[in-house]
Amino acid sequence: MAAYDTSKLRNVVLVGHSGSGKTTFAETMLYEAKAINRRGFVGDRNTQSDYTALEQQRGHSLFASLLHCSWKDTKINILDTPGLDDFAGEVVTALKVADTAVMLLNARSGVEVGAELIWEYIDTFQTPCVFVVNHLDHEKADFENTLEQAVNRFGSRVLPFQFPVNQGAGFNAIVDALRMVMYVFPAEGGKPEKKDIPAEHLDRANALHQALVEAAAENDDALMEKFFEAGNLSEDELAKGLAIGLAHRQYYPVFCASGLKDMGSGRIMGFIHDICPAPSERPAAALEGGGSKPCDPGARPCVFIFKTVNEPKVGNVSYFKVFSGTLKAGDELTNADTGSLERFAQLYESEGKNRDAVQELRAGDIGCTVKLKGAHTNQTLNPKGSDIRIERIHFPTPRIRMAVVPPSKADVEKMANALHSIQEEDPTLIVEQSVELRQTIIQGQGELHLDIVRVRAEQNFGVHIEFIEPRIPYRETITRMVNEDYRHKKQSGGAGQFAEVHMRIEPYYEGMPAPQGLNAKHIEVEDLKWGGKFSFVWAIVGGVIDARFTNAIKKGIMSKMEEGPSTGSYCRDVRVSVYDGKMHDVDSNDMAFQIAAMMAFRAGFLKAGPQILEPIYDLEVMVDAEFMGAVMGDLQTRRAIIMGMDADGHYQVIRARVPLKELHRYSSTLRALTQGKAKFTIAFADYAPVPGDLQAKLAAEYAKTQDLVEA
Repeated sequence: MAAYDTSKLRNVVLVGHSGSGKTTFAETMLYEAKAINRRGFVGDRNTQSDYTALEQQRGHSLFASLLHCSWKDTKINILDTPGLDDFAGEVVTALKVADTAVMLLNARSGVEVGAELIWEYIDTFQTPCVFVVNHLDHEKADFENTLEQAVNRFGSRVLPFQFPVNQGAGFNAIVDALRMVMYVFPAEGGKPEKKDIPAEHLDRANALHQALVEAAAENDDALMEKFFEAGNLSEDELAKGLAIGLAHRQYYPVFCASGLKDMGSGRIMGFIHDICPAPSERPAAALEGGGSKPCDPGARPCVFIFKTVNEPKVGNVSYFKVFSGTLKAGDELTNADTGSLERFAQLYESEGKNRDAVQELRAGDIGCTVKLKGAHTNQTLNPKGSDIRIERIHFPTPRIRMAVVPPSKADVEKMANALHSIQEEDPTLIVEQSVELRQTIIQGQGELHLDIVRVRAEQNFGVHIEFIEPRIPYRETITRMVNEDYRHKKQSGGAGQFAEVHMRIEPYYEGMPAPQGLNAKHIEVEDLKWGGKFSFVWAIVGGVIDARFTNAIKKGIMSKMEEGPSTGSYCRDVRVSVYDGKMHDVDSNDMAFQIAAMMAFRAGFLKAGPQILEPIYDLEVMVDAEFMGAVMGDLQTRRAIIMGMDADGHYQVIRARVPLKELHRYSSTLRALTQGKAKFTIAFADYAPVPGDLQAKLAAEYAKTQDLVEA
């Protein structure tokens, strides 16, 4: 297939809440464009996009799929995305390289929370958006309600181009106010018959058409002048004005469809061809560090990898967009992040799991290649001598964390390799080996997201893993001042060990004065890598402890701060002043003073009103108003502090502060409480004291573990 000029490319991403019909609609688009001979169906597990075994087992999209077709003289790249919130990273990835978003709304459900979430991403990318009210053949379809909700939520720029006739089980006709015609479909769907608009619908169609003419005229001075003079625009003038307006997000058109019955998709394909922007008609791509990169086919090649998939027997498949220039098979480009040279031995157009080899791809086009040596998602490749980088994709922050348990010690390395490979494909997944918690911690978007990770590890890598509740990264501090001393003396023949340390332990706060009653010769304040501060004061007089033992004493204190006396957690916001002690000319050494300092600090800390701190997170929940009470009631059981509430359209926004301990499995609970009509985000806020009963419980549990160790 010959390469398409940039002006003849359209990159669209299908988005919407789960169940809005994206995959079926994508299948219908391909069929209408004669890219496939027969339509597949999700229930039959034979669609072009949901091609992985996992997607076919689950019956819904889990990954973004790249498809393409030709419509008249134009190539349309189609990115079909999941609708479940757990896989929002796939939506963000696709929006990064798309030039138009096609948002499907379920006519029987209206604007659902998944659409709300996706709209935020569309806004972030400033992507032109086309709405398609789908499932108009459903017996409970309600176009007017869906349209009203869309206007309320997405603003007055939502502009209907069509409205249905006979919606519901008998749906068979659409009035098109742009072309002023009614499309009547055969019972089996497909190519419609064009008819005059019936008299009972003509007034509404005329009013909508006039609104479209005005919207078109607003975007061009010459068109506006023509509109004022003639009161109307020609078909070409109308198309020109609407194209400018859509590219600049001046309006969001609304179309009607039944993807399942193949009604309305051909008209939408025509609109994508005629009105939706080509890549070169979109703003230049932002670059890391400032500046921009226009979509210029005459410039040198610039390629951005937006997705990586590991396929059995193939290896890494890299999906990319050509942001400028022409990429040819055999070209060698330099990775701007690593400096390594990558050869694009073969170029492909993608049709789900199938790939067709091509010789070149021009600016604005999307394709894939295989076996790049070291290029990964979010990296830019350029000709030698250029190191520009397309701005990276910013993925949503994790909302759930679990600890990973391998089946056996022998499988630890195998598990690590599996998780690393999956993480490379899915940047929304974060895997870390926590030294503090002594656990492998995995973070993701929700329980379903992590469940898919678990299944993939088992099916693709033969590793069975188990998720358990992770430990909490508590912190320890103190609430009052104490003086403590410890003498370490050991004699077992030959040279012995001797050290005695006297120290004052007290809470540290910013700007606190020097310790009273002590001769502070040297004061250090250190920012701890785990948060908080540690202040060390050297107040020895008369040389009772030689200054050469300073580092050993600090090391002893820090060893216990890294494994706090109360729960084994990191200590913070403590000041230790060493003001007295003793040493021996022969038996005193670094080890002796390290032990004496550690034991003195431990004993003093436990007497200084120890306080356990827990991580507190800012939680924001957007919930349908009817479930507000249930969500608030649940938050009260989680020791949440409500910080505020606001209305956002027909949704309520709850802002609260919640201990991390209480957020375990919150995503599943919220989904169950609200029938999926809610979403939430979390972000670390601060550390705060735990309640007294919980502190006693944590300290007792830790004491038991220490007793077992000593036994």
